[in-house]
Amino acid sequence: MIVTLLFVIFIALMVIGVPVGVALGLAGTVAIALANQDVPWFGLLAVPQNFYAGLAKYPLLAIPMFVLVGSIFDRSGVAKRLVNFAIAIVGRGPGMLPLVSILVAMFLGGISGSGPACAAAVGAVMISAMSRAGYPRPYSASVVAAGAATDILIPPSVAFIIYSVLVPGASVPALFAAGMIPGILAGVALIVPAVWLARRHGMGKLEAHLPRPPFWASLREALWGLAAPVLILGGMRMGWFTPTEAAVVAVFYGLFVGMCIHRTISVRDLFPILREAAELSAVIMMVVTLAGIFAWSLSTLSVIDPITHAIVNSGLGEYGVLALLIALLMTVGMFLDGISIFLIFVPLLLPIANAYGWDPVWFGVILTLKVALGQFTPPLAVNLMVSCRIAQVPMETTVRYVVWLLAGMFMVLLAVLAFPQLALWLPHRLGY
Repeated sequence: MIVTLLFVIFIALMVIGVPVGVALGLAGTVAIALANQDVPWFGLLAVPQNFYAGLAKYPLLAIPMFVLVGSIFDRSGVAKRLVNFAIAIVGRGPGMLPLVSILVAMFLGGISGSGPACAAAVGAVMISAMSRAGYPRPYSASVVAAGAATDILIPPSVAFIIYSVLVPGASVPALFAAGMIPGILAGVALIVPAVWLARRHGMGKLEAHLPRPPFWASLREALWGLAAPVLILGGMRMGWFTPTEAAVVAVFYGLFVGMCIHRTISVRDLFPILREAAELSAVIMMVVTLAGIFAWSLSTLSVIDPITHAIVNSGLGEYGVLALLIALLMTVGMFLDGISIFLIFVPLLLPIANAYGWDPVWFGVILTLKVALGQFTPPLAVNLMVSCRIAQVPMETTVRYVVWLLAGMFMVLLAVLAFPQLALWLPHRLGY
């Protein structure tokens, strides 16, 4: 009865528009109180304890730092310089600007690790440029949102950090390495339909008439941005700093580039940058810590073991259960953001993964690929919301383009399901 009430309260709060973190916390608190009716105050003491325990985890320190890195590089003009350099390489022509958008978004994934931050940085530069070249704004918004979704696969990744906190057997370096090849494949899988759509519908007819930036001048301008992922990922691989420390290094590197090299950030700009990053980080961390209360209530009410037992013994088999989980997460991903999906479902799904002996790192990549799909799947698609706001178009106008991009990334999900070594080869090769 209490278990049913737990999910009913959570769903009801979500339906009436209560933020997902608050809905998780309230539903969990009510369930804990009802489970200890004899001494309700004693049960409620667990709420502040779990609130703090959900937040007091060292890897979570990296999240506000990487969010801050995204804000810094957004304002420093690095994205614009990377775009010019990419255009200098691939040239002009139908479908080339969408290709550049996705490539630059993938590259920025090695700096910020945040899809919405990347969508804002790339969208601010590329959507207007694509409009001038003759691309429809809904198409431009779709391409930018889809390209930014690769950011949670290509390290560093906020999603992988959250997953590592929830799953002790999956380290952050191993997850970062495991996401590299699927992230690159996802980018390629987005480029193919993006270019095909542009050429099929005759988009970008004005692009060939726009000037091509000079190669060496563009390279010189983009050099500091190109060095950022090398510093962050190379420093972690060399053992100079942990992923959490790498986030702090990236912040100071971004400030150095923005204030001293490009001089696009002044002291006066620091407060808006810090405020923007603090607001986004606070939202993420509140969801994380309130979800801890919900997860603890599930554990206390012994919900997870019966669900695991029922699914494992359902007769569907290993691949049937995998298909069921993917269908479930695809449906949920249309309505919830990626972090919420991890925090709600990983405690439920991990025992199932353990029962079938699935590698926790591989399983984390599968879940993150699903979250990446959800970031640009209407109706609640955080990346698509950002890019549509920049393009000033309603989200429903992007559906005719988004479905092709979703199909491309879904093929990558199926490939990683069928061939786990696509995710596991690199971490094994690096000794993680």
